[in-house]
Amino acid sequence: MKKPGYYSSGEFARMAHVTLRTIRYYDKHDILKPTWVSESGARFYTDEDFARLQQILLLKYLGFSLEDIREMTIGDSNYHFMLNSLNLQLKLVQDRIEQMQLVEKAIRNTARAIQTDHTVDWSQMLDLIHLTGMEKSLKNQYQNASNISARINLHSLYSENSQGWFPWIFNQCRLRPGMKILEIGCGDGTLWKDSLTRLPSDIHITLSDISEGMLRDARRTIGTDDPRFTFETFDAHKIPFEAETFDRVIANHVLFYCDDIPKVCQEVRRVLKNDGLFICSTYGKNHMAEITRLVQAFDERIVLSAEKLYDRFGRENGAELLAACFSDIHWESYDDSLNVPDPEPLISYVLSCHGNQNQYIPDRYNEFRSFVKKKMGKSFHISKDAGIFICQSGGDTISL
Repeated sequence: MKKPGYYSSGEFARMAHVTLRTIRYYDKHDILKPTWVSESGARFYTDEDFARLQQILLLKYLGFSLEDIREMTIGDSNYHFMLNSLNLQLKLVQDRIEQMQLVEKAIRNTARAIQTDHTVDWSQMLDLIHLTGMEKSLKNQYQNASNISARINLHSLYSENSQGWFPWIFNQCRLRPGMKILEIGCGDGTLWKDSLTRLPSDIHITLSDISEGMLRDARRTIGTDDPRFTFETFDAHKIPFEAETFDRVIANHVLFYCDDIPKVCQEVRRVLKNDGLFICSTYGKNHMAEITRLVQAFDERIVLSAEKLYDRFGRENGAELLAACFSDIHWESYDDSLNVPDPEPLISYVLSCHGNQNQYIPDRYNEFRSFVKKKMGKSFHISKDAGIFICQSGGDTISL
């Protein structure tokens, strides 16, 4: 007997304007499974399944393989998750539009060269070939943006400190008119988007990231018509600026990802002015430890990070690593914790981590969701142990 709110495979296909064969194919290949299968084997779908089908059809339209799509979507209809997913899909469409515009330009330039010079500009053609094979790059950027957004969302939705992490860091920077600022690993530019009106008109801020995809997101966040901002793609191990250029260098949760942390610190010290400050954030060994205990209670094989990033650069050892380059190092804690009432943002956070959780959770997703919901009760408390090192490069002491 059909349950209220459930649609048969045929009804679902008609409502979605796809063939029944397509729905069966997605089911068979574990791309879109039915919410309920009756004892007789009849398959039924819900309105929530449309959220995932929407993702699948858009990603397919953009040229991704079904194998890619399987990795890029997850069935969860919580409205926070759905809104986050739609925002990420919008970025993906914008990326595709920009890349297709570049392809159009390359084709026009190549055709123009053939018409005028009767020769083929092979460099233009090679650029075109490179641009038309970017599905893997787009997929990686989409997944990276999705992971970053999931982590930010958990904090923005449920942090008990009403000020917020990014406004707090902004305040610690003590920016003044005429300053030159460099942020390394800027991501999507979140640090600046809510503080644009607080910035002096004559300040200059260089946002940098090793990922061109992240920098595109930062341009969209800030806008390309704000003369206070420039955007540069480079590796922080080799900063392409002259010595003593910047009054502030900011690295928000970046150093522990760097291959050679001492080298990055040397580069930061080199480009800082003598009275400049290096502001770098990290966390300690107790940061969000409740989440680790939660997932390991579900499956002890799960490790949320392939390496403990705080062992590379954390609250406990950061000052020692920085001391080789900076004369005065001060730790400032961010007083906060999380109380999470809903399982979905917490699950999204878990799936966004850099460990092996995606080997064990997706195939048992519904089981994991039920487990998390039971363990949470009315809310799930998560402690934080995060903050910043404020490092002085030299010269006169600066009042903090």
